[in-house]
Amino acid sequence: MNQNMYKRNELLAQVVIKGLNSRNMTGYYAPDKEAALAKALELIPEGSTVTMGGAASAAEIGLVDAVKSGNYNYIDRDAMEDKRAAVLAGFDADVYLASANAITNDGIMVNIDGNANRVASIAFGPKKVVFIVGMNKVCNDLDGAMKRARNVAAPANAQRFGLATPCCKTGACLDCKSPDTICCQFLITRFSRHKDRIHVILVNDNLGY
Repeated sequence: MNQNMYKRNELLAQVVIKGLNSRNMTGYYAPDKEAALAKALELIPEGSTVTMGGAASAAEIGLVDAVKSGNYNYIDRDAMEDKRAAVLAGFDADVYLASANAITNDGIMVNIDGNANRVASIAFGPKKVVFIVGMNKVCNDLDGAMKRARNVAAPANAQRFGLATPCCKTGACLDCKSPDTICCQFLITRFSRHKDRIHVILVNDNLGY
């Protein structure tokens, strides 16, 4: 990464962390993937029940592999025949691993979901939510965050899943009502009523979608 951009991200992360803290969420800065992984594991006590949604960023820093191979009770939805049972069990997990489709300078997070299990678990259920968020997802304001979620994250995820949505062809949101749409639920996380529940690790890297 260009050194000027690296320093810019480092400074901007402190602004975002200040915003998160003002919203009763805890923010952290990690200069690279290795530091992000170490901080995440600090937040997950051994023996915890852990689960996740489709957090590509958590996988990219090695967190998913670390939890699977470590001393944790990992609820692996992909490995279970009854997906619904796995999702429901996850609502009572000790720790939920997540990312954000976008985050604002002042700490508001935006997530879009198709089946709603991910946004539901972020909003309520698991005792702790640990977000892994690359600095590429930081936007100036809520309008910018919504635009990023709809026009960057959603098309990329739809393409990743091989869906037949208009955005897969155009690369931009067309506000579709396609049967394959993953833009069914929008979650804006602007404040956490429960202190110490939401933890956000900002990583000085390009992560996820």
